[in-house]
Amino acid sequence: MFGRAVMAVVAGLCVASSTAMAAVPAPSSAQVSVYAHRGASALLPEHTLAAYAQAIVDGADYIEPDLVMTRDGVMVARHENEIGGTTDVAARPEFAARRTTKLIDGKRVEGWFSEDFTLAELKTLRARERLPELRGTAFDGEFRIATLEEIIAFVVQQARRSGRGIGLAPEIKHGSYFRGIGLPMEERLLDALRGNPYTHVAPILVQSFETANLRQLRARIGRQSNIRLLQLLGEAQAMPADVVLAGGDLTYARMATPAGLREVAGYADAIGVERRALLPLDAQGRLGAPTPLIADAHAAGLQVVAYTFRPENPFLPPALRQGAANARNPQGSVAEIRAYLQAGIDAFFTDDPALGRRAVDGDAPVAGGDG
Repeated sequence: MFGRAVMAVVAGLCVASSTAMAAVPAPSSAQVSVYAHRGASALLPEHTLAAYAQAIVDGADYIEPDLVMTRDGVMVARHENEIGGTTDVAARPEFAARRTTKLIDGKRVEGWFSEDFTLAELKTLRARERLPELRGTAFDGEFRIATLEEIIAFVVQQARRSGRGIGLAPEIKHGSYFRGIGLPMEERLLDALRGNPYTHVAPILVQSFETANLRQLRARIGRQSNIRLLQLLGEAQAMPADVVLAGGDLTYARMATPAGLREVAGYADAIGVERRALLPLDAQGRLGAPTPLIADAHAAGLQVVAYTFRPENPFLPPALRQGAANARNPQGSVAEIRAYLQAGIDAFFTDDPALGRRAVDGDAPVAGGDG
């Protein structure tokens, strides 16, 4: 997973203990990777440096920044370019007039959008919890929006401190939309990754729900790069935004067939799949038998990355829920993840990487499992 080149870079960045740093063993490549979904987003506001820091402390192999663009062409970490739900912009009277409605990937979205703000303006905002009814608001107003460059610098710093390689899994959000308004992301992302000594060799997994941008990136980076590509699969009957714009008819369901997976393998290294498409629920609310998708993907030479595991009862299979309706349920989350590990996934995204680490490492008993 993390090779000697990464640790050599980390060692070179370390001021006081380069010898000790170089001796830190890399994690086993056979181990399932834990991806911190938007950081440790079950514990802290998503896509903040604080959430990424917690994820690293909790043992995440990779942290995931979703990337959108500012008006002045800077990549920042937000789950969507609509920022009303994750910042305090709605409470800022100076920005009230920027509330608008846009068509994003065929859907009408109302709110405030990253591309209508300069980076300096976005830096005046503060992050808010996206799911306050589940996760509270104790940290609202504490953290700023982070740029990709800041995140990379932070990962380098944390790798130095922790003595281990930390991967980065950026997702290109709404690539065709941003290209259409003159703010293409792909080249900027590649330049940023190649321009830093650490991310030039560290494990990188670039994600997209679109297809054309991943094909273009593959043509640029070849097959010997440290950068791998993850084709995200959305709802079965939906189509990637770039396919819709091109007048095509390729659905995610077709991409998930054996023939479709072979096509994906021509440009991607892995697929990202909503977890219920891998292990659906049965009539009793228990995790059922695996679908053929994991085996089919492996047969095509693709790894399978499941998304997204969350530790609160509303997101868990009914048979694994314990306590109050909206309660945090660590045992249920670990049990759910372990069922997917048994089914053969190669990696997974989780809002709580400490629980993901526990599920992978097997250092805690499973309670309330359903098989």
